Amino acid sequence: MIKYRNKVVEKDMIDIAENYSYDYLREKSILITGATGMLASYLIFFLYFLNEKEKLNIKIIGLVRNQKKAEEIFEDVNIELIVQDINEEIKYLGNVDYVFHMASSANPQTIKNNPISIIKANTIGTLNVLDFAIKKGAEVIFSSTREIYGKIENKKYISETDMGIVECLNERASYPESKRIAETILKSYYIQYGVKYKIIRIAHVYGPGMNINKDGRIMSDIIENVTKSENIILHSDGTAMRAFCYLSDAIKGILLICEKGKEDQVYNLSNEKEEISIAELANLAIKISNKDIEIEYRKSQSSELYTNYKRIGLNTEKLESLGWRPKVNLILGIKKTIESFETEK
Repeated sequence: MIKYRNKVVEKDMIDIAENYSYDYLREKSILITGATGMLASYLIFFLYFLNEKEKLNIKIIGLVRNQKKAEEIFEDVNIELIVQDINEEIKYLGNVDYVFHMASSANPQTIKNNPISIIKANTIGTLNVLDFAIKKGAEVIFSSTREIYGKIENKKYISETDMGIVECLNERASYPESKRIAETILKSYYIQYGVKYKIIRIAHVYGPGMNINKDGRIMSDIIENVTKSENIILHSDGTAMRAFCYLSDAIKGILLICEKGKEDQVYNLSNEKEEISIAELANLAIKISNKDIEIEYRKSQSSELYTNYKRIGLNTEKLESLGWRPKVNLILGIKKTIESFETEK
């Protein structure tokens, strides 16, 4: 479990803050839903870093279900916790300027065993967030996914205005379909109530704090195998292509959209610089870790819980026009991620 006082995390906080002013967050009250998740917790760490180093006096509020887990993660961070399910009405008396709505799961095991929880978080949860935003006059920053694009063909890169097919009876449809309706809910509240929002369609973020306990996503599983000195198990032939974005780059992009992005707009967030096959990724992780382990190929039913259409990259020109560029390459990102977990031992 990654915490704020970790040398990799501390270095990442410095990197995110480097050569950029976050003064627009001064004296703001910020609510983060799903606060114990990887992206959400890193965002909270950075907001606290800004309070420590820049004295911005940001009020940080985390909405969580598991109080014990939250208290362990944030033991070194000054944060106010709201302990409740996102599917219940959000009750908080103080002012809130921004809501970063990150309460959702893309874990393949959850998709397989508890898809209704995913649908509820992305629909009922989003309705609750927006009702709360109306009361507080808050702006909503919503973490969506590249998966809402579905199957698209004859494109080199997917822009924010493209849309493909999602098979609604596919085994993993609970995730992209409920993210799609969540985006429609945001638009509808904007039309009917004037609630300001920005949507970020995020692709394959990894780094400290990711779930490495049989998560089911390829980067998480590879990092778990490597840190435990276990052979890497691939449930496919390893030819599928992916592109991964390191966590600190993602946080910079999210906060840049918060500050400079236009309301009622969608932004792709992805690092398309280093597309790599899953087999190559596994070999790279082994090389970086210098562990005496190998790759094992075991075809299983779990592979059915992954998208099986050809990957197409995301067009990130819209985000780049705000000044964003990914900084951390794949070798450095994997090295930092492995180190972050090994220093927790």
